[in-house]
Amino acid sequence: MKKILNVLAFYILSTHCFAQMQTEFIASGKITFERKTNVHRLYFTEEEMGSWDEMMKKMIPQFLVNNFELMFSPDKSLYRQTKDQPDNKMAFFGESPGSNNVVYKDFANGIITSQKQIFEKLYLLNDSINQFEWKLQPETRTIAGLECKKAITKICDSVVVVAFYTEEIISTSGPESFSGLPGTILGLAIPRLYTTWFATKLELTGEAEITRITPPSKGKNSTTGKMLTTIDEAINDWGKKYRDKSIWFSSL
Repeated sequence: MKKILNVLAFYILSTHCFAQMQTEFIASGKITFERKTNVHRLYFTEEEMGSWDEMMKKMIPQFLVNNFELMFSPDKSLYRQTKDQPDNKMAFFGESPGSNNVVYKDFANGIITSQKQIFEKLYLLNDSINQFEWKLQPETRTIAGLECKKAITKICDSVVVVAFYTEEIISTSGPESFSGLPGTILGLAIPRLYTTWFATKLELTGEAEITRITPPSKGKNSTTGKMLTTIDEAINDWGKKYRDKSIWFSSL
C-alpha cells in the first residue's frame, strides 16, 4: 500500500509540474516590432561625403522607423507592416529594397512565401524555409518582458546577423525570413545595414486570429535566387556600396 501511495503521489506531482510547465509557454499570438534604420550611417560615410551629400543629410531625419507585426502559431507565421505607421519625413529617400516585406512561413511543410517590393517591381517568392547556421551565445537580455538568448548567423556569406530569441514562445519564427532557433526571435540587428528589429508588444490571440495567418498572393512569381540574380544584373553599375546594400536588403 505504501508503494502504491508513493507512486500515486509521484504521478500527481509530475502531472502538476508538467501542467505548470505547459502554462509557461506561449503557443499563439501577435508580436509588434519596431524596425529602425540609421539612414545617416547607411547612406552617408565621412570619406565619401560631397556637398550634395551634406545638403541631403541635413534635410533627412537620422532614423527611419516602421512598425511590423508577427502573427504566429506553432506551425505557421505571418510577418507584415502594421496599419499604423510613423510619419517618416522624406521616407522615400531612406526606403530600402524590401522595406514593406510580407513573409509567410509554413513550418509544417517547410515553405516560405514572401511578397517583396524591389524598386519598381513587386515579387511573390516561393522557397523552402532558410536553414540558417546559428551559433548560440551565452549573453541574455530582456525584450518585451521576456528573457531572450543571443545567437549569431550570416547572410550573403559575410553579413553578420545578431538575434535574441525567447524559449517562452513555442514558434521558431522571427522577423523577415529569419527562423530556426529554439524559440521566437524578439530582437534582431544587422550592423552593416544599420538596422534593428525589436519587439515592443506581445498579445495573446485565439483561433479567430490564427485563421488570418495566410500567405500573400500578389506579385511576379519567382524564387529568391532568381530575383537576386535579376537585381544584381540590373544594378551592377551602381557602385559597390549601393549595390551590396541593395542585395543585402533584398535578401531579408
